[in-house]
Amino acid sequence: MDVNNIWKLFLEKIKNDLSPMLYETWFMDTKLLKIDDHSALVMVPMHIHKKHLKENYYDFISNIFTEITGTNFDFEFITEEEHNNNIDINTDLLGVPKTENFASNLNIKYTFENFVVGDSNKFAKATALAVAEKPGLMYNPLFIYSSSGLGKTHLMHAIGNYIIKNSSKKVLYVTSEQFVNDFIDLYRKNKDQNNISNIEMFKKKYRDIDVLMIDDIQYLEIAAKTQQEFFNTFNELHTNNKQIIISSDRSPDDLKQLEDRLRTRFNWGLTVDILPPEFKLRLEIIDKKIAANGISDFFEKEAKEFIASNCTSDIRKIEGAITRVSAYAAMMNYSKISLDVADEALKDFFIKSIISQNKIDNVQQIIAQSYSISIEDLKSKKRNANIAVPRQIAMYICRIVLKESLTKIALEFGGKNHTTVMHAVDKISKEILINQELEKQIQKIVTKIN
Repeated sequence: MDVNNIWKLFLEKIKNDLSPMLYETWFMDTKLLKIDDHSALVMVPMHIHKKHLKENYYDFISNIFTEITGTNFDFEFITEEEHNNNIDINTDLLGVPKTENFASNLNIKYTFENFVVGDSNKFAKATALAVAEKPGLMYNPLFIYSSSGLGKTHLMHAIGNYIIKNSSKKVLYVTSEQFVNDFIDLYRKNKDQNNISNIEMFKKKYRDIDVLMIDDIQYLEIAAKTQQEFFNTFNELHTNNKQIIISSDRSPDDLKQLEDRLRTRFNWGLTVDILPPEFKLRLEIIDKKIAANGISDFFEKEAKEFIASNCTSDIRKIEGAITRVSAYAAMMNYSKISLDVADEALKDFFIKSIISQNKIDNVQQIIAQSYSISIEDLKSKKRNANIAVPRQIAMYICRIVLKESLTKIALEFGGKNHTTVMHAVDKISKEILINQELEKQIQKIVTKIN
């Protein structure tokens, strides 16, 4: 019998019986080496294939092979390493876990279905879903960055949960802190005793997988020795087309204390950022979260707008505000959560601001993005030039372009005195008469607002 033709027929048959993802994962790279005395020897890519095919697909393989050849065969699976070196590695002793029992560290509550999408994050969500549908084939590595509390971790868990639900791939989610701690623990053990098994366990945890997700990679900057191990792990996985997903509070180019070779590799795939949610998206997030808690009927529209107007840059702050208001209303036995109740409950949680679906909020977001500062900085009392000047520009636009009142602008910028706004408007008005570059910058910002 021609083993190549037999296996070609076999693969064509099972390709029709399996989903593309399952076929590509477990069968596409297999090869029939020989058939002899009712035994068939099949080469597989990795040890995990040996275990998984034997434990989950043996009868399926046997039945289709019998259908093609008309003869029953016993199957043996072998890796290229075993075949070339004439050795046999027992995968049970190696402890290669079954996929369904593998500890992925994923939180099942984070899915694509409950990730609220708006203009600020729709590209990040679409990219994450594309990676989840074809891990290792599109955008590898995927690097997601944003300020804290904007949904990076949610997206990472959503990717992992989707992959596990729709394939047999092994997914591992860890924080960079956990990766560092695992490496330090390994280093200490091997310093006391030359324990080869600990090294193998570490490598198996981080390399014998299909998808590795590292959250908050910026903390790797302080761990120089660990960077070398992560570099080796990254190379091993990427070479074998295993998906790597990384998150950070900064872009790869801004992680200055990471080795250049790591930052270069982070840019190999696709880098996406998540921007602070716009007012409409913040309202949708509030609606979704209070609906999940079963309290939609108690929340009045003005109360939701009050929270959305004040929590401008952090979804976690929105969650905290909802929890605080709900607890306060229950404790005080209020039947409805009105604007007055929300204001009373949150008076120490954030500075009160005018309640409206306002354009000032939009100006603040655009200014913050344009000058790489936070909205909290704009509302703060900080007087550094890199913050004070953008704040003055924002106040000028709100007054001159949006025609907002001095009092409203003052409140929206952290409860400042209206004379502060007057000073800012006067200063920028004079400055643009002699500074054409500043005038151009302001015109660009106004164009974005319009």
